[in-house]
Amino acid sequence: MKEASGIAWAGLAALAVAMGIGRFAFTPILPMMQQDAGLTVAGGGWLASANYLGYFVGALWAGASHASRLPPATAIRGGLLAIGLATLAMAWDAGFAAWIAWRAIAGVASAWVLVHAAAWSMEQFARAGRPLLNGVFFAGVGAGIVLAGTLCAVLLTCGSTSTRAWQILALVAFALTVAVWPVFDSARAPAHQPGAGGGWTWPQSRLVIAYGAYGFGYIIPATFLPVMARAVAPDPAVFGWAWPVFGAAAVISTLAVAPLSSRYGSRAAWIGSQCVMAFGVAAPVFLPGIAGILLAALCVGGTFVVLTMVGMQEARKIAGARAPKVMAAMTAAFAAGQIIGPLCVGAMAGAGGFTAALLLACAVLLAGAGTLLIKAND
Repeated sequence: MKEASGIAWAGLAALAVAMGIGRFAFTPILPMMQQDAGLTVAGGGWLASANYLGYFVGALWAGASHASRLPPATAIRGGLLAIGLATLAMAWDAGFAAWIAWRAIAGVASAWVLVHAAAWSMEQFARAGRPLLNGVFFAGVGAGIVLAGTLCAVLLTCGSTSTRAWQILALVAFALTVAVWPVFDSARAPAHQPGAGGGWTWPQSRLVIAYGAYGFGYIIPATFLPVMARAVAPDPAVFGWAWPVFGAAAVISTLAVAPLSSRYGSRAAWIGSQCVMAFGVAAPVFLPGIAGILLAALCVGGTFVVLTMVGMQEARKIAGARAPKVMAAMTAAFAAGQIIGPLCVGAMAGAGGFTAALLLACAVLLAGAGTLLIKAND
């Protein structure tokens, strides 16, 4: 078995590609595509939803592939390669339909990498008795966002194009894939374990419901935060850094909360983080200007990866041998919420801009946190 710390750092890089580039690079590139490709907010919503639909399909597929005991190495490596290729394809002006296809493929691959890498890596950390490495592993999401966001902010300031941004991010994705490729050669499908079958229980189902609420609640600022920032601060030197702040908060919070989660429990960390996220989602409504945008970036960025980490930990705690299937179902529910979220923005755009959508997202997040409190002793 590979050294646990090496697996953690390789996992960090893999999640940086899968989530920071495959999933979220579109967010800081969206203002650039609006400027040089004429992409509308509604068009951005459709591209985002295509990615989230792919993520939904990928999560369901990952659950099925785990049931068939596909080697995680195959899923992780194949997913990383697909993300690099789909990112590079976005640089070609092949039309809106092609963009939809590339973003959907990137979404499928991102879900594969997250589900398979998380299930396998967390098992290795548990066997090695080093649960705090979960914080390093999941910090990859925020690290990828910082990397992609900083590159895009620099390119914005230099007056570069979205085409160049997609090309550079594709090269980064390929480089990181090559770097982590050998680490996952020992990632084999686990043998069938007693208890891995069976039906769904209420504690497991509730995790899926709460995680789906989280997916819907966070996705509106996660997709449109740079667009909202640009509306109140048109200078790229200002609005372009909202997304890197989002990612930096994700890295720091994940590392900080990992020991707290071990001490106080993943359930408590989940509930608290989801409430903080709800506050951050509503911040731009009650605190106009760039201050509200940055507060949202800190609160949402500082909790959304924490929620992924503690959600996966809670799945392992509640589901045992069935944890990978529960993780896949949670990821699918999360993706379903993300599909609906950007479409809600498009539907509500004519009735108060982002305000109505942000308030709805806040309410859904609080409801999801409340679901986890219905029976806290399971």
